[in-house]
Parts: sequence; structure tokens; C-alpha cells
Amino acid sequence: MQYRPRDPGVAVERVSRSPPRAVSGDGANLDRSPVGARSQQGIATHYEVWPAGVEYLVRTARITDIDRLVTLSTGSGLGSADASPMDAADLLRQLVYLPQASIFVAEARREVVGGAVLALRPSVRSGGYVGTVDLLVVDPEVDTGRVMDALIEELVRSASNKGCTVVEAVRPDDPAERTRWERHGFSDAGPLMEKQVAAVGATARRIR
Repeated sequence: MQYRPRDPGVAVERVSRSPPRAVSGDGANLDRSPVGARSQQGIATHYEVWPAGVEYLVRTARITDIDRLVTLSTGSGLGSADASPMDAADLLRQLVYLPQASIFVAEARREVVGGAVLALRPSVRSGGYVGTVDLLVVDPEVDTGRVMDALIEELVRSASNKGCTVVEAVRPDDPAERTRWERHGFSDAGPLMEKQVAAVGATARRIR
């Protein structure tokens, strides 16, 4: 069955029994990653799950997505102990416009079913920026594993594009979830899990 992206220039991946492939709107190959298609700057990424044909779109969050993201985050510890949902929503709305953070959402059938927040901080010891996965939530009613994989991949890609040399996340208590992060290249680092990444545009310098 032929699949056509909704918009020209949108990267598409079909997850099927055959090796997955990402193609652009004009049919050119973009990536052969087993996890998902990598989006180019400003271009969303589609993930289609076999055999149900459910299509997940991973994109940068908009202001209109924040309320839904806060609802999905209920019970995830979003905000401080005495913070209200409105406080968390206000903070996320500010982060949408700040270069020190990236917010992504995953949607299916035009409904947001997951989201993630990447916060950036400079680190002299790391030789660049450190990206911290501050939030990762998925609606339990969808294919949580597939959506989480897509969001993690997008977080790592964004961190690399923004000059990060390290991406860190809180180490999950669930061994199965730790295994998921390990599949994406993360390893234990005390209470955290870390992944070394190559910052886009970074060049080695020799001191003479």
C-alpha cells in the first residue's frame, strides 16, 4: 500500500517487517535508522506503526499543546511539591520561546499523546552544553514504547544540533525502562543516565 505524507518535505518512516527507511516528500532517502526518521531543522518527523497503521508525528511543541502536555504529566512530578498545574503550564509556555530549552510533542490522529522537555546548560567540564531530559511522558493508551523511542531520539538529535556534548536523564527505577535508555546509548552515571553526543559543527582544536 502506498503511503503519502500529508505535507511536502515531511520525513516519513514506515515501521514494518522490512528494514525501515525514511524518505523525504520527493522520495529521497534521509535515514535508515532502526528507531525512527531524523527530522531536518523545521521539519516534523512521522512514525508509522505496523500493522495497525497508526501514524505518530513528532514535532516542536506549540503554545496550544501546553495544556494537554500538563494533563499528560499529572502524577509525573511536574513542578514543585506546592506548585499548581497552572504554575507548570506557565513555565512550559515560557520555555516554548526560550533557546535554552526544547519541547517536543508526539501526536496521533491530531491528538497529543506524548511530550518531552530538554533543558540546556553550559558546562566547562563537558566542553559544551549539557542537555537534561527534564520531562518525558506518554499517554498509556497508545503504543508507549514506540512513542518513547521516537521522543528520545528526537531529544538526542536536538541536543546535538544545539551544541550539547552530553545528554542526561534521571535513571528509571524500572529495569525495563533502563534497558530502553541503554538501547539509545545511555549508560549509568550515579543517579543519572548519560549519553555522549557529538555537537553539530564542533571541531577539534590543538593547543600549540
